[in-house]
Amino acid sequence: MSVVWIFGSWASWSKLRGNDDDDWVDRINHLYTVVLLCVFAVFTGGGQYVGDPIQCWCPAQFTGAYVSYTKSYCWIKNTYYIPMNNAIPTDHMDRESEELAYYQWIPIILVFMAFMFKFPCLVWRMLNGYSGLNVEKIVNMAVSTQTSDPKKRDDSVKHISIYIDRWLETHRPYSHNFMVRVQHKMARFCCVFCNKREGTFLTGLYMFVKILYCVNIICQFFILNAFMGHDFFSAYGFEVINGLANDWEIKESYRFPRVTLCDFDIRQLANVQRWTVQCVLPINLFNEKIFIFLWFWFVCIAIVTTGNFLFWIWRVVVKQNRVAYVKKFLKVNDQLHGEDEKKLCRKFANDYLRDDGLFVLRIVARNTNSILLTDLVMCLWGIYKDKPEIRKENDYNDTNP
Repeated sequence: MSVVWIFGSWASWSKLRGNDDDDWVDRINHLYTVVLLCVFAVFTGGGQYVGDPIQCWCPAQFTGAYVSYTKSYCWIKNTYYIPMNNAIPTDHMDRESEELAYYQWIPIILVFMAFMFKFPCLVWRMLNGYSGLNVEKIVNMAVSTQTSDPKKRDDSVKHISIYIDRWLETHRPYSHNFMVRVQHKMARFCCVFCNKREGTFLTGLYMFVKILYCVNIICQFFILNAFMGHDFFSAYGFEVINGLANDWEIKESYRFPRVTLCDFDIRQLANVQRWTVQCVLPINLFNEKIFIFLWFWFVCIAIVTTGNFLFWIWRVVVKQNRVAYVKKFLKVNDQLHGEDEKKLCRKFANDYLRDDGLFVLRIVARNTNSILLTDLVMCLWGIYKDKPEIRKENDYNDTNP
């Protein structure tokens, strides 16, 4: 199986790493976890399709061809696990109920899980361009600006500011009929009603992608539970913790048994003879460690992803965060002196930048530093104050204190 074929143009590391248009929690999901799962898939797949994944203890009368047939049949047909201390059931239905039907498919299921972790990122990359702004280029320009000489750095920050300003001004409501007013009120209430002209498209899309990340990590546990069985989701990690706490030595796991049994029939002329052989699955020694790691990794990702999603919800829903976020950068440069400028700051955040403008600033901040973002906010603040309607309002306030 080729991971390159699965991910196509995302196969090289630079492309798989993706763009700098999201935050570190997103990258844990769509980058580091995907790489881990692909490495595990290649490792287990190599053990299965390149090495010898199963060895069976065959009767002495079996020739070499019989032994090869037995190993191939037992690998394909599934084996079943009965502890050494238990008697082998005589009822074949009882044996079939203990079959292990997953170990052949582990590389495939790992690649599928990797694709599920990558999917929300692909949704974000395919749809964020419809906002009218190339977030990736904005962030890349900001990142490259950090190491430039002062003059070039100032020119780049000014260029980014002008680009963002044109984008903000282009995507504003051009009519004020009843439907536009309704959309405006809905967008102010919740960014879920994403609309480019209301400044909520990027924010709403990003929150949808965050939901996809949360849904994905929850679905991963249910997939593993259905695939591995034996209450994998609810019990496996706690069993391992309990074993480590009590200094248990895990010699044989009923989830990943090393020694199993296999039944098969051999037809000889008119006779059908059933054989039961004992087989060893060396690959399960590694599968067990891989899935122990994945259980704890997924729990950590679930906690971090859910917490990050709730944090973004708080940022977006609580409108006071808009003004507070901008105000801290303006205060650093001593731009807010009187009540009029504080009022102008609120209009700057709520009416000019809006949700999408602030979202772009936050993404830039996630990938650069506070010094560059301060300069970027100052440039946008200067552009905003130089607009004719704002200058007219300021002149009126100066003449009518």
